[in-house]
Amino acid sequence: MSNTQPRNLSAYAVFAALLASAGLPIYIHAPKFYVDEYGVSLAALGGVLFILRLFDVVQDPLFGRLSEALRSRRGTAVLIGAALMAVSMFGLFAVPPMLPPLLWFALMLTGVFSGFSFLTINFYAQGVVKADQLPGQGHLMLARWRETGALLGVCVAAIAPVMLGNLMGAPFTGFAVGFIVLAVAAVVMMRAEWVSEGLPPSVGFKAVLGDALARKLLLIALVNAAPVAVSSTLFLFFVESRLLAPGFEGPLLLLFFLSAAAAAPLWGKAAERYGAKPVLLSAMVLAICAFGGALTLGPGDWALFAVICLLSGATLGADLTLLPAIFASRMARISPSAAEGFGLWSFVSKFTLAFAAVLLLPALEQTGFVSGAVDNPPEALLLLTLLYAAVPCGLKVVAIALLATTDLKET
Repeated sequence: MSNTQPRNLSAYAVFAALLASAGLPIYIHAPKFYVDEYGVSLAALGGVLFILRLFDVVQDPLFGRLSEALRSRRGTAVLIGAALMAVSMFGLFAVPPMLPPLLWFALMLTGVFSGFSFLTINFYAQGVVKADQLPGQGHLMLARWRETGALLGVCVAAIAPVMLGNLMGAPFTGFAVGFIVLAVAAVVMMRAEWVSEGLPPSVGFKAVLGDALARKLLLIALVNAAPVAVSSTLFLFFVESRLLAPGFEGPLLLLFFLSAAAAAPLWGKAAERYGAKPVLLSAMVLAICAFGGALTLGPGDWALFAVICLLSGATLGADLTLLPAIFASRMARISPSAAEGFGLWSFVSKFTLAFAAVLLLPALEQTGFVSGAVDNPPEALLLLTLLYAAVPCGLKVVAIALLATTDLKET
């Protein structure tokens, strides 16, 4: 391990911000945007999101293999992937549908998610090699930079359409243009990092799926990501219809993600001192307390919800920093090239968001829930509250049980 290796960690932070902007915020904004602008049903949007994730069952592992095949030309491959993602994002939010809105939604999201998947796999695989070149606990050091950048990217992407809406008549056009600018900056800053020298040979999926600890970590990631997927999918609807606080969505989202970004390096530092497992378990328990508090909220309780956003956002910082670092550390042992491993990780991370959409949005619609209405049926509001707060608590309990029974000494 070299202490003289140039770090260039800011480039990893900016590239992570780009990827994060194309991840979670799309699930926050896109469904509501297409409901409000084009009248597409919640059930149909949820179905499309789920079908696209089923497509990822095949696509993401293949992207892992493609990443290995193009390892000597990763810079060019990443440039193409970033261009596909940026153009598709512009088409999703800034171009009136040239096909039926639902079909256009599916087509543009396919481009966004395909670019996102390919870039994520390359980025995290390169990060495994980068971490080994850093002094000290390289995986946690890189994770702090990477995930803090990612969370700042999520902050900006989550709040940008709301803030731009107060400044211009087409806020999502501004969002799409800003995304293109960020994509150019990220690609330029990372251009020197896509090197093939020193990359270990691929060992394939067998090494990952054949490892009991790797399989357990993927399962933990799946279960632990589900609460965030559920709450993110329903966040705007909960604030607007349950709290009856339209206009507060943007500031509350910003508070949530800024809290995550501020907490991420602190969780990383704590993990370096006390160990990743106990620190992550503590964060999971705090998340249950935060989500549970949302069960008691009703109209006008936006101030109390702000406290919940602050606490739950802080726990998200732990989830996004520590779990990827633990998995990367394991990949460094069993699959140093890491591309196939992070192909599986990418699928797991995105599948939870789509699974939440296909279950939650149609269920809400069946109870008579209407986005933006001030007189939704009581049973619809009750279901919205239970889905937003109670379901994440139950999922976190399962994640805690899985992590508590996992021996991380081998990572």
